[in-house]
Amino acid sequence: MTSNPSLSANAALGVGRIVSESFSILFRNILAVMILGFIPSLIGLLISVFMNGAELTLGIGSADPFAAGDPFAGPSISGIVISTVLQLAIQGITIALLVQMAYDAKLGNPVTPGKYISPAIKAVVPIAVLSLVIGILAGIGFLLLIIPGLIIYAMYSVTTPAIMIEGVGFGGMSRSAQLTKEYRWPIIGALVLLGICTIIIGMIVGFVVGIIVPIFGTGTVGIAIGILLFSALNAFIYGLSGIGSALIYARLREIKEGIGIDKLAAVFD
Repeated sequence: MTSNPSLSANAALGVGRIVSESFSILFRNILAVMILGFIPSLIGLLISVFMNGAELTLGIGSADPFAAGDPFAGPSISGIVISTVLQLAIQGITIALLVQMAYDAKLGNPVTPGKYISPAIKAVVPIAVLSLVIGILAGIGFLLLIIPGLIIYAMYSVTTPAIMIEGVGFGGMSRSAQLTKEYRWPIIGALVLLGICTIIIGMIVGFVVGIIVPIFGTGTVGIAIGILLFSALNAFIYGLSGIGSALIYARLREIKEGIGIDKLAAVFD
């Protein structure tokens, strides 16, 4: 690998720039983001509705997630666990698609969603498995007073880009830990800023769903509208997460190894 002597491990990550550029790329390519993120999100929500019921999935009504019964007929512990695992896998694959889009968009190349599918499919197994592992580890960390969860999430925040760009497969977590070393607190700052924005948008969408669904009732029309709105929300969140992860990874490679984003994107040509 080539190195750039003007950069060092002491160079700033540039949190403000990463956050602002993430939003810039997202809104400039919102149609592509929705194409790449909406369908996987919709599939994930439909699975959750099928296994846990619409009330729990959409956060309406008073469904008891710990009720006993058929996991495919309503909320249950088994249904929640299985659907959560599937959601984490779907999220990982969706972010793999959006990482590729982010590099094309940053370089000013044509954004063509169709060409991102094949590379993502080739990496589907390690991305799905490692996304699940990271989700579990971060979840345990968040239970331990939040901070450990943030550190874990920051440590493994560039796992998917590492798999997609370097083809490291199941070594993605260790590669991410290597790249993020000494930069985890700035990465946490970037992730928190992006997370706050998505939480605010999520609250707005949740409020809208809470108003719309009762108007149409909890029948087919009301539930369908709620699912579509939440699918769009998830697509937006996945888009912001994927783009942010791609930019953080590119910046870390630039700082530590002198690799420019044009060389990173060339792997998809």
